[in-house]
Amino acid sequence: MSSPSPVRYPFPWSPPMEIPEALRGLRSRSAVEVTLPSGDRALMVTRYTDVRSLFADHRLSRNISRKQRPDVARISADNELFADPKINPDPPDHIRVRGLVTRAFTARRVEALRPVAQAVCDELIDAMAAGPRPLDLNEAFAFPLPIRVICRLLGVPLADMDRFRYLVDGFLSVSKLPVEEMQECRDGLWRYLGELIDSKRTTPGDDLVSGLIKARDEDNNRLSEHELQFWTQGLLIAGYVTTASQIGASAAVLLHHRDLVKEIQADWSLVPGAVEELLRTQIMGSSIGTLRYAVEDIPLSDGSVIAKGTSVLLSEESANMDEEVFPEPFKIDIRRTDNHHMTFGAGLHYCAGAALARMELQVATRSLLERLPDLRLAVTGDQLPRGLGGFTEGFTEIPVTW
Repeated sequence: MSSPSPVRYPFPWSPPMEIPEALRGLRSRSAVEVTLPSGDRALMVTRYTDVRSLFADHRLSRNISRKQRPDVARISADNELFADPKINPDPPDHIRVRGLVTRAFTARRVEALRPVAQAVCDELIDAMAAGPRPLDLNEAFAFPLPIRVICRLLGVPLADMDRFRYLVDGFLSVSKLPVEEMQECRDGLWRYLGELIDSKRTTPGDDLVSGLIKARDEDNNRLSEHELQFWTQGLLIAGYVTTASQIGASAAVLLHHRDLVKEIQADWSLVPGAVEELLRTQIMGSSIGTLRYAVEDIPLSDGSVIAKGTSVLLSEESANMDEEVFPEPFKIDIRRTDNHHMTFGAGLHYCAGAALARMELQVATRSLLERLPDLRLAVTGDQLPRGLGGFTEGFTEIPVTW
C-alpha cells in the first residue's frame, strides 16, 4: 500500500502559529506514505477511529529495534531514540512493566505535587517580575517549571538539573546534533541514571525512583535492572521536555490570540478546557515517537490494508484534526466539549505521565495569566522561531513583556 508521492514528515509549521496546512484533507484516505527525517518511508495512519483502535492492536508491534527488525523504518538516521533491543515494549512484558510503573506513579503522588508546582510557578514569576524585560519565557518559566517538578518527583538533585537538561536534549536529537555529541549524551544519560538508582537504593526517599526500586525488589514479577533504568529514563524525559515545550507553546499561542486570554481571565474555570484544546492541536510541534511495525496484515476503515512488515506511524496530529470527531478542527475552541484527543495516546499505551502534564499545564496557564495579567509577546507571533531536528518542534525562544 503506497501513495505516488510520499509526504515529507514532520509537517512544516508555516506560519509558525498555525496548525500545519499539510494536515488538511489528509483523512480522505486511512493512511498515507510519508518520508521520515532518516529518509526511510513509513505508512501514516490518519483517521481517529483507526489510530485509536491501532493503539491497542496486537498486530502492531512497538518493538522497532533494528537488531530485531532490520527492515523497520528509522525516525533518525543516527539515533534509535527509544528503541532498545533489551526491552520488549509489547504485551505481556509491557503490561507487567506498566503495572509496576503505574503503582509508583499514583494519582495521589501527582496531586501532592500540585502545591509544589504552584510554589515553583510563584517563585519563577516573582523572579520574572523583578528582572529585566523583555525576557525569554522558555528560559524564565516554561523549562524550569517541569524540570524542577520532575526532579522533585523522581528524586533527582536540583544541582543536577543543568546536566540532566543537556543530556536529555542530546538524547532527543533527530538531526540537530552531530552523531558523536548525540551518542555522548545518550551514554551520559544512561550512566547518570544508573548512578541515581544506586544512590536511591542505598538511601531511599519519598520519590518515584525509590518507589520503582521498591516495586522492583518486592514484586514477584519484578523489573530487571535494565528495565528499571530504561523506564526511569522514559519517565524523566516524558515528564520534562514534552511538558516544557507544551507549556511554552501554549502560552505563546494564547498570547498570540489576545481574545482567548481575555476570555480565560474573565472565567478561570475555562483553564482546563483551554489546556485540553491546546493539547489537541499539539502546538508544541510534531511528536514522532509512535512508530510501529506490522506483524500481520491489518485492514483499515476505508478497506485498505496495512501489509505485514510495514513500518507504521500512528498520527495523533491527524487524528486530532479528524472532522468526523472534532467540529471545525482547525479552530482553537477553548470551550470545546468531549475533547477526547489522542495527544496522550490510548489504551495500554496511554501516557503514564498524562495527569502530571495536565496538572502542570493548568497551574502554569492560570499562574501566568493571573499574576501577569498584561503579559504579551514582545514580537509578532510569526517571528517566533521553531526548533527543527529534535523530537519536538516547539518554539526555541518566546520573548515576552508586560
